[in-house]
Amino acid sequence: MLQAIKERAQGWVAWAIVILISIPFALWGIQSYLGVGAEPTVAKVDGTKISERQLDRNVQRARMRLRERLGAAYDPALFETTQLRRQVLEQMIRDAVLLDRSYAMGLRVSDQAVRAAILAEPAFQSDGAFDKGAYERVLRLQGLTPAAYEEQLRQSLLATQLDRAVTRSAFTTDTELAAATRLLRQQRDISYLILPQGGYLPTTPPTAEEIQAYYEANPAQFEAPERVRLAYIILDAEALGSEDITDEALRAAYEQRLEEFTTPQQRAIRHILLTVPADADDAETQAIKARASALKEEIAAGADFAALAAEHSQDPGSAQQGGDLGMVTRGMMDPAFEQAAFELQPGMVSDPVRSRFGYHLIEVTAIEGGEPKPFAEVREQLARELGRGDAEATYFELAEQLANLTYEAPDSLIPAAETLGLEVQTSDWIERGGGEGILANPRVITAAFSEEVLARGNNSDLIEPDRDQLRAIVLRVDRHEPAAVRPLEAVREEIVAALQAEEASAAALAEAEALLERLRAGAELAAVAPEGDSVPQPQTPGLVSRNQADVPPKVLELAFSAPRPDAGAISYVAGQQPDGDAVVVAVSAVQDGDPETMEPATRASERRLLARIRGEHGFERVLDDLVARADIERQALRGENP
Repeated sequence: MLQAIKERAQGWVAWAIVILISIPFALWGIQSYLGVGAEPTVAKVDGTKISERQLDRNVQRARMRLRERLGAAYDPALFETTQLRRQVLEQMIRDAVLLDRSYAMGLRVSDQAVRAAILAEPAFQSDGAFDKGAYERVLRLQGLTPAAYEEQLRQSLLATQLDRAVTRSAFTTDTELAAATRLLRQQRDISYLILPQGGYLPTTPPTAEEIQAYYEANPAQFEAPERVRLAYIILDAEALGSEDITDEALRAAYEQRLEEFTTPQQRAIRHILLTVPADADDAETQAIKARASALKEEIAAGADFAALAAEHSQDPGSAQQGGDLGMVTRGMMDPAFEQAAFELQPGMVSDPVRSRFGYHLIEVTAIEGGEPKPFAEVREQLARELGRGDAEATYFELAEQLANLTYEAPDSLIPAAETLGLEVQTSDWIERGGGEGILANPRVITAAFSEEVLARGNNSDLIEPDRDQLRAIVLRVDRHEPAAVRPLEAVREEIVAALQAEEASAAALAEAEALLERLRAGAELAAVAPEGDSVPQPQTPGLVSRNQADVPPKVLELAFSAPRPDAGAISYVAGQQPDGDAVVVAVSAVQDGDPETMEPATRASERRLLARIRGEHGFERVLDDLVARADIERQALRGENP
């Protein structure tokens, strides 16, 4: 059959077949090369596309930020929704509009500004200074080239220019400041009564039907949390120190750093100075030199150096001390003086030495330092530092290999562990709240429960949890247990307690509202308080501010939302605290804040704060207007009805 096809596929028929086959292949190749249709688009902003991949990446970052901010309170069920994807997309649209309009307005970011931002980034610093190695390593671990990162940074800086221009142009008038001060610094004279819900617990338990209904209505309340067991590899620079550093290597390092281990030499010096006037001629200069030589001869004959210095030296600072200059190190004295002084042996007196001040007779009375510490004394330090240096170099090399190996074999950590001689460890069960040690780090937990690791079963990226420690981890999920609702029998007592607490809270609030009616009818707070040891007596803190620390927050909220009482009257309100206790609050007087009593520094600080708040609100309105006038096309997201 193949032979028949070959024989017939000749001439124009063969060419027609080849052309028909080639067209789709050619178009497919062009499309692949150009990237047309390669990625779904979720939105267009003035012609600029936002891809689904970009959205996914930003959604993942949003989840990581939420996890770090909320900690143990983070509930993944609240953030695995289409609503979060839509919120992130809307923010991306606003960012794209802002960037586009900033370019249209002629705003730009200079190379110097980009460089300054990079130099100031803590992640790229070591010991408070920019570290190029750290910069390249961080970018490499993030899969970025310096050029790509710098372009992202340039766009980020550009997007803030219009923001700053609007927010910093806002101001606060004296009238606005006074009104805000009167309101924010207002104080209210209050008293309050708390009705604990414990005093209203029902005497009969809930029925089986009520328990079943509560269980079915609140499944999330009885969920056993999702958890995982992790397999992981830790790479720690502290565990990579060189085990065997030879004595030859240590001695070589000692010789290279000999100057570092040598304390600067100090010399105790005294001198006799005969000054030479600036306008002295040769004859006068030679005469002064001859006088110095004569003094040296007297010293050589047994005259006392100190006595001659006190009598003849023209150095007012040292003459009365016998010419003593104390301990001197190199770099402290005139070069000619210093050279002569550091060539003398103790007890020797120099020939006359000419400096810019005149002629000196110099004597060295003692020498200290100048000798290196013995090798034995610094051997342990050298071994420790060489080991640390080797460990750091080894760490960076292994970190790159570990990242590559775990990426190339994404379904197992064993190949990387065997290649690098590292150990694959296994964790206990870990919930989204975190484990212990390095497994409690938010970045590690975020990676463990990410879609890439948990849903797709891949190894994580190389994670460096601590900026100030050379330690990295790569992990994968070994076992996974999804969240599941516990059986009714296991949570029955919890439901009974919850239903009784609900009933007690409702009864306490009803009692508070009943007391409110009596108070408004003219009764006093102390007179209407229920009797019994379980009910606290009314509290009378007096004048309180909005942020009073020793008053329950709900009491303050009710007190400052109550109507301002008329002169001689009392305003009453009731409500319920988060713990279920009911509260009745009485407001007897209101004292507005007085702008005139504020310190100038406080007044200026609050003026700036109000201006900043106004500026931020103003910028949001500007951005709302820019978004409204932009050409935006939105697509239905995964999980949304088109």
